Amino acid sequence: MNDSLDIWQLADGKPGHENQSLGLIEAIGRRLAVTVHRIDLSGVKGPIARLKSAFRQTHGLGTPGLVVGAGHATHVAMIGLARRTGTPCVVLMKPSLPCGLFDLCLVPQHDLHGGIPGDNVVPTVGALNRVRHSEKPTRSGGLVLLGGPSSTHGWDSTVTLDAIGRITAANPGQSWALTDSRRTPEGVRDEIRARFPHIELFPHEETDRAWLPARLAGSAEVWVTEDSISMIYESLSSGARVGLLPVPRKKSGRVARGIDQLVEDGLATPFESWSRTGTLPPPARALREADRCAALILERWYPQAR
Repeated sequence: MNDSLDIWQLADGKPGHENQSLGLIEAIGRRLAVTVHRIDLSGVKGPIARLKSAFRQTHGLGTPGLVVGAGHATHVAMIGLARRTGTPCVVLMKPSLPCGLFDLCLVPQHDLHGGIPGDNVVPTVGALNRVRHSEKPTRSGGLVLLGGPSSTHGWDSTVTLDAIGRITAANPGQSWALTDSRRTPEGVRDEIRARFPHIELFPHEETDRAWLPARLAGSAEVWVTEDSISMIYESLSSGARVGLLPVPRKKSGRVARGIDQLVEDGLATPFESWSRTGTLPPPARALREADRCAALILERWYPQAR
């Protein structure tokens, strides 16, 4: 390895997948210098076409130190580049192809219900993300993050907004901010403005991708609707106290398992528990999954750089 680690990041254009890859790459970059080449496969149809596109985009770049990607559309191209260059490849999330084709798979533990399929599979607490554990000596204020109906959860505005009302009323001297998401039903913002004039509302389309990490870093407590699995893990990664706002579950499955495990492990508190005690405890442990995985990768392939 030279003075910096050359990382090829395969991207399918989906913000959630990009968030995971960059979370890992940035965590590696906090340990040593990295050079990142982004290989854009968005809009390219079919695995063979994506493989050819990846080969064209990396022609003349030399040999990387690591190939990283997330999302089904990146898998064949990732394997092809790794085989061509003799470079380790790291896939995030459970791949649609056999795990044995990748050098390392970083898979959320709630997706491994049948057990860990091999030594190259590392369970993670949720998907990796770019949010860093905040070291701010003082944190203040509350943050509310709203999702919306999904394949796993429904939506009941009355129940969710009543919960928000009880939570904010219990902390009358605390400032509150709220943002929604693309899935939040139309009309919810108007209800929030009418019922909670003391809550500062930030529509999601008016925020950039730096807004949420910055808000999380300074918030003392964060309440997230249970359907918003990504925002739950981002909130936990920040080190804030995290509560779960009630939304109806449609079915049990991997998302429900993941949420139940967080509660069992003392990382997040359901609204029902808070309503009985009035207490939102801090997480039982710090969640620094991107940093943990970055350290594991360097120990495995570049121990001299740790």
